[in-house]
Amino acid sequence: MRQILGTNDPTALAFATALLRGEGIDCFEMDVNMSVLEGSVGVLPRRLMVREADHARASVVLSDNGLSPAP
Repeated sequence: MRQILGTNDPTALAFATALLRGEGIDCFEMDVNMSVLEGSVGVLPRRLMVREADHARASVVLSDNGLSPAP
């Protein structure tokens, strides 16, 4: 798995997830439950992960739709 997006904006994560799944790219959101440790302030970013083989294609999908993918 490789990180494709890291953000603390839940709207961007939902948008990115919908875009990737719409293109048939499986993705997984990590660090969702970190809010328990941080006190729900939203300081710690969540990571959206994709398979290594899908990373290049996922980067193009996110870039084409105005999101900045992780390198």
